[in-house]
Amino acid sequence: MGQVSASSSIAVAAEPQRVLDAIADYQTVRPRILSSHYHDYKVVEGGTGAGTVAEWTLQATKDRSRNVQAVVSVSDSIVTERDKNSSMVNTWTVTPDGTGSQVTLRTTWQGAGGVKGIFEGIFAPLGLKKIQAEVLENLKREIG
Repeated sequence: MGQVSASSSIAVAAEPQRVLDAIADYQTVRPRILSSHYHDYKVVEGGTGAGTVAEWTLQATKDRSRNVQAVVSVSDSIVTERDKNSSMVNTWTVTPDGTGSQVTLRTTWQGAGGVKGIFEGIFAPLGLKKIQAEVLENLKREIG
């Protein structure tokens, strides 16, 4: 069982702190930037920044979904979401990029073993990168 990961990045024409604040706003901004792959989104605790707990169902494919209960931590320019239900971790990293910011969303998890794990390691990141790219585009549009 190996680690599987997918990563996508986008340039945003806003200063890093503003972008970081938007990413860490699970009450207002997050519901507006999620793609159609996310269902039943709700904030369970908090709503902004560290200590927030949010839940959602990620419908990765027609037949594959994952119920996520994300616990949020924030450190400098990184927002981390650790799923209580699995080994999945989403890491949002914001870095200065000229007059704007570079945002990278990386998702990692422990993949399945055997043949299933081989296919998961090849195909899951491809599909997840498309979902990440859509969410990042929505973030860029939201921040304007």
